[in-house]
Amino acid sequence: MKRIVALTCIVILLVITGCATTAGNSKAEKRQAVLNMKNDVLSDLYKIKPDVKSQLSNAPGYAVFSNANIYIFFASFGGGYGVVKNNRTGNHTYMKMGEAGLGLGLGAKDFRVVFVFHNTDTMNRFIEHGWAFGAQADAAAKASEKGGAVGGEITVDNMTIYQLTETGLALQATIKGTKYWQDGSLN
Repeated sequence: MKRIVALTCIVILLVITGCATTAGNSKAEKRQAVLNMKNDVLSDLYKIKPDVKSQLSNAPGYAVFSNANIYIFFASFGGGYGVVKNNRTGNHTYMKMGEAGLGLGLGAKDFRVVFVFHNTDTMNRFIEHGWAFGAQADAAAKASEKGGAVGGEITVDNMTIYQLTETGLALQATIKGTKYWQDGSLN
């Protein structure tokens, strides 16, 4: 039984790692793919919440991530990539993320997250340390433009966080830890 659980975890991590890669062969192509994802996510968010556009432009910076999560009974695993934009300097910091959690859940979900940093210290701490712990409960049943997802927005620790579900069928309630770190191959 332990071998089956270990093998399942390895397969899940390989799938998530595959979901967490960016398109393109060269460094420039991969960076452009991340920036294209960022622009697409922001366009989608502006359609839903037009006031976020001014919130982002007035903030010291923001981050946009593409994530994929898998929920299997008592565990959840996820991975993704993204970018932090410093509005003051115009610089981009390319990042990756991974997460694991415990709780009840079943399904898979592909979603996007936007972090709005309300001060420079919070943004710099996110770039340098990037840990996030918390509880999450949601339901998603979405394919393309059909279906719906409960997610939303939250403000915590001088950040506002928006979540947009792309596709997925998932029902979960987990306590999880998420690690964000700089992508050494793109920075």
